[in-house]
Amino acid sequence: MFSGFNSMPATGFVNIPQVFEEFFRCYPIAMMNQASSKEEANYGGKIFLPPSALNKLSMLNIRYPMLFQLTANDSGKTTHGGVLEFIAEEGRVYLPQWMMETLNTQPGALLKITSTDVPLGQFVKLEPQSVDFLDISDPKAVLENVLRNFSTLTIDDIIEISYNNKTYKIKILEVKPESASKSICVIETDLVTDFAPPVGYVEPDYKALQKEQEEKKKNRKFDPSLVGQGSMSNRINYADIVSSSHEKSNFSGEGQKLSGKKIADSSDDLKEINISLEGEPQRLDLPDGQLFFGFPLVLPKSEEEGDEPKEDSYKGEGQSLRKSNKRKGKKDHAAGKATKSPRSPEVIEID
Repeated sequence: MFSGFNSMPATGFVNIPQVFEEFFRCYPIAMMNQASSKEEANYGGKIFLPPSALNKLSMLNIRYPMLFQLTANDSGKTTHGGVLEFIAEEGRVYLPQWMMETLNTQPGALLKITSTDVPLGQFVKLEPQSVDFLDISDPKAVLENVLRNFSTLTIDDIIEISYNNKTYKIKILEVKPESASKSICVIETDLVTDFAPPVGYVEPDYKALQKEQEEKKKNRKFDPSLVGQGSMSNRINYADIVSSSHEKSNFSGEGQKLSGKKIADSSDDLKEINISLEGEPQRLDLPDGQLFFGFPLVLPKSEEEGDEPKEDSYKGEGQSLRKSNKRKGKKDHAAGKATKSPRSPEVIEID
């Protein structure tokens, strides 16, 4: 008696998803109530819809993730995106600023929003719109973080991302898999990214740079301050400090080899450093954290000063271990002291 229920097709009890299509007045997120707290939404690909849109989407059994096609009524341009929150005023939709520029529409213009499905993304090729993007040390890691704010990526869209308080514009050149919508979904998928050269980037001429470096090496001259000095003197440029305090040297001449040959003159290539010990010593100013261990210089005394003998504060007479006949006259003096201290032996034998 209940066989009639079994003969009914199984699809009769399944809710088939229907299409959501509505018109709204579009405005940028900057014109939204409490826009300061929603400023980060400008660097993403999600929109704000009114609460009534959520009720209708639930009744139409729209599958997750909710993806939409946005079509500008005045320009006819389209893009794709997801929804972030349902807190907009009735009849309004708020878009990121880059979406308003992509759709080439003005605030208050009509915008048709239609639910859609796009394939999961596998590959995307990006083109930065400024060479400043090259300053980012790890762009793939940055994109992995910022793309979480996007639901879809559509060819020819110029999205905006924020990194280190700076805004970067990136154009979508290619997506895979290909579809009629020219868009992919980037939610819960492994996405391979590739980069095209940024707009305005000029490939450097490596051959010219290499040639320039070789010419610099050929024309490089030796620094005489680095000849015959240790590493500590090199760090503080000790030779330059000494040479700056002596303008003219009193010693001049030519050196000769033991073989009798003349030494080649190198004054054309090297600066002359004239070091003299006359005059006041040059002040040595070193940066913090550096020490220079010099050697004290003791100058000889001049003849004008004279060598006056100084009074010797230590006076006395020496004594010999052996008794000498020359000291017999002093016998009484030694005997007078015998009462105070024991007399020392005359001879000490040392084995």
